[in-house]
Amino acid sequence: MEQYHVAVLKKEILDLVNPQKDESYLDLTAGYGGHASMVMQITTNYQSSFLIDRDPTAFEYLKQKYKDRAVHLMNLDFLSASQQLQNQQKKFDIILADLGMSSQHINDPKRGFSFLSNSSLDMRMDSNQELNAFKVVNNYSQQSLQKILKDYGEEPKAVLIASLIIKNRPIYSTHDLALICQKAWPGYHKIHPATRTFQAIRIEVNDELNQLQLSLPIWFELLNSAGRLAIITFHSLEDRIVKRFFKEIAGPYLDSQATLINKKPVIVNQQELVNNPRSRSAKLRVVLKK
Repeated sequence: MEQYHVAVLKKEILDLVNPQKDESYLDLTAGYGGHASMVMQITTNYQSSFLIDRDPTAFEYLKQKYKDRAVHLMNLDFLSASQQLQNQQKKFDIILADLGMSSQHINDPKRGFSFLSNSSLDMRMDSNQELNAFKVVNNYSQQSLQKILKDYGEEPKAVLIASLIIKNRPIYSTHDLALICQKAWPGYHKIHPATRTFQAIRIEVNDELNQLQLSLPIWFELLNSAGRLAIITFHSLEDRIVKRFFKEIAGPYLDSQATLINKKPVIVNQQELVNNPRSRSAKLRVVLKK
C-alpha cells in the first residue's frame, strides 16, 4: 500500500510508553496506522486493540491494512468513540492521540486544508459532516469570525481579516481566502499570512479544542492502573490544554492520580526534522496512571 503519512516521534513513543507483550492499545487518531503498527508489533494483542479515525478515507485504509487481524476499528471522531468505549467499560494499557494533521489531508487539494493549492473551502476531517470552511467563512458574523481568528489562530490582525472577509464575500476558494490574509499582512513574512487564519477555521470546522477538553478525562478513565496516556500536539493551544490537564491529575500531591513520565514535552530530533519538516512543532507528553 502507498505510504500516506509519516508518523512522528516513533522512537520517543516506544521509549516513554514502553509497550509490552499482551498489553491492550487504543489509538484515537489512527490515521494510516503508523504508530499503531509499531506498538501492536510489540504487544501482539490485536484482539484487545481499538483504532479510531473520523476520516472515511483513513478508515478504509485501516480496514484493508488490518483485514487479516482481529483489530477493532471505529469510524468516529475521538470524542464519540471515547464515550462509546467508556459506556462499554473498556480499559486499556496504552492510549495514544496524535493530534496532528495527516499529510494526506494537507496534500490532497480537494480537502481544502492548505493555502498552497487552490481548491474549494472545505477543511472537514470527516467529509460527511455538514459544517465546512465555506460555511464558516461565508455565513459567520464578523464578530464570530474575529473571535475564532483570535482564540483559535492567535491572529494579531483578527479584526482586520474578519472585516476583509465580510467585505469580499462570497469567498469560494482557498486561494481567495489566502489573498485576503495577504492584504492584511503586506510584504514578506517568515510565516505565510494565511497560516493562522487557516488554522483557526480548521479548528472551528472540526471542533478540535472542545473535543480535546471533553475527551481528556475520559481517556484517563479508560486507562488501566499503570496504563500510559501519550498525546502529541502540534500547536500551543492544544499543548496548553494537555499540559493543564496533566498537571491536574499528576500534581505534587499525595492523592495525585498519575505520574508524569516526562516533565517537559519531548520534541523531534534534528534527523527527524530533516526527514519530515512538518514534524517541527510536534510535542509529546506522557502520563502514567497510578
